Amino acid sequence: MSIRERISGNEAVAYAMRQINPDVFAAFPITPSTEIPQYFAQYVANGQVDTEYVTVESEHSSMSTCIGAEAAGCRAVTATSSCGLAFMYELLYVASSSRLPITLACVNRALTGPININNDHSDSMGARDAGWIQLYAENNQEAYDNYLQAMRIAETPDVRLPIMVCQDGFITSHAVENIELEEDEAVRKFVGEYNPEHALIGRETPLAVGPYDVSPYYMEHKVQQAEAMKNAKKAILDVAADFEKTFGRKYGFFEEYRMEDAEVAIVLIGSTAGTAKACIDQLRAAGRKVGLIKLRVFRPFPGEELAAALSHVKAVAVMDKSEGFSACGGPVYAETCAACYALEERPVMVNIVYGLGGRDVATGDIARVFDHLFLLVNNGGKGPKYIHMGQRSSAPEVF
Repeated sequence: MSIRERISGNEAVAYAMRQINPDVFAAFPITPSTEIPQYFAQYVANGQVDTEYVTVESEHSSMSTCIGAEAAGCRAVTATSSCGLAFMYELLYVASSSRLPITLACVNRALTGPININNDHSDSMGARDAGWIQLYAENNQEAYDNYLQAMRIAETPDVRLPIMVCQDGFITSHAVENIELEEDEAVRKFVGEYNPEHALIGRETPLAVGPYDVSPYYMEHKVQQAEAMKNAKKAILDVAADFEKTFGRKYGFFEEYRMEDAEVAIVLIGSTAGTAKACIDQLRAAGRKVGLIKLRVFRPFPGEELAAALSHVKAVAVMDKSEGFSACGGPVYAETCAACYALEERPVMVNIVYGLGGRDVATGDIARVFDHLFLLVNNGGKGPKYIHMGQRSSAPEVF
């Protein structure tokens, strides 16, 4: 039976960690993820877990510790944000290429510089091609539920890839919300035990980790990683189906909100979905057919499924909470455009870069995005397609 509680997103993730009781937690603090190792340290001190809690001198060392522990056959976890994730960059590739299903709680925060401690998605988006599975949460409940599902996804035998469980810094990480927590025994039964076939120690078939990969073999190993990421799609849906059966809450690659007859739609990630839903309800009450697709899974990218969901709309605004510096749009926009390229009738596509460094977005801003989409529909798609919304400037943004 679910337990009704009011806690922050950071505490929800730490609570999930306690229930799972990982073998190793490599801890180094950085705002706004610091509370996760802080809460977990209390669990360690109180004897509520028997996790080996390793305090290290940097985020680079934190990921190094996780790699060593996971290679030895342990469940290893950590948490970080922003430049902490960037400091792990070299080792993110080591973890994924070594096929080590580490679980990382990423509390999204803008990357320096200039230095900024508020939310956007530039940290995890900067690591989007490092070979890690990436899940994103709209609210505290989803942060908790994603974490409960993460290890089973990552540890699936034909996947075995590390996974990031992302949530928006401060917006969900520090905000207190109503949440349904599950009983410890039910969580442990759902997540199960980790028994890798190969490991550095304690197995009949030992594993070598980190060898030099010469040209005749390197590409084959990269293809294996690529196939594992493809396999992760099925694992995500299988685990989600079991999660719904066990706990009653449904998840997929993305959530479709009022998309059944939508003429225009927006695609976005994270907590802004709540603001967008409120705006959509207001516009629907006024007779405007608008909808939302909130991506939960960014890696592996659900391109085919997303294209199908957008195939009937006339115009789409992809809202990126990070700048891709490609001179033509952000990362979510690039992926969505590529996914829709094969559609016989493609919607007009526009990119809205917003919320950088914690810049607020309100329902009125979302309404202006929908106004812009209807304008594009009515004038044959003519108008700016790469827009920065919310900046202090006299330049036009969204019409």
